[in-house]
Amino acid sequence: MAVSAPSDGVTVTRGGDHLTLYTWGTGAAQHWFCKVCGIYTHHRRRSRPDEYGVNAGCLEGVNPRELDPVPWSDGVNHPSDRNR
Repeated sequence: MAVSAPSDGVTVTRGGDHLTLYTWGTGAAQHWFCKVCGIYTHHRRRSRPDEYGVNAGCLEGVNPRELDPVPWSDGVNHPSDRNR
């Protein structure tokens, strides 16, 4: 589950030396993963570059199982690609 945060509101407090960056296509979206275990930690959004999506499971003090029902994305259709 990804939660949103302003880009200046995210601080990596531990494990930053284990993160690796991956970009797709245009390079606008930047996705960080742990190069040890492969978990997705956070990404700079293509649709809102001033915002990060953050894996809620990586937030200190947050138990994702206690959050409201999780909305699902099909992983193919990006919100920015929809006809407006």
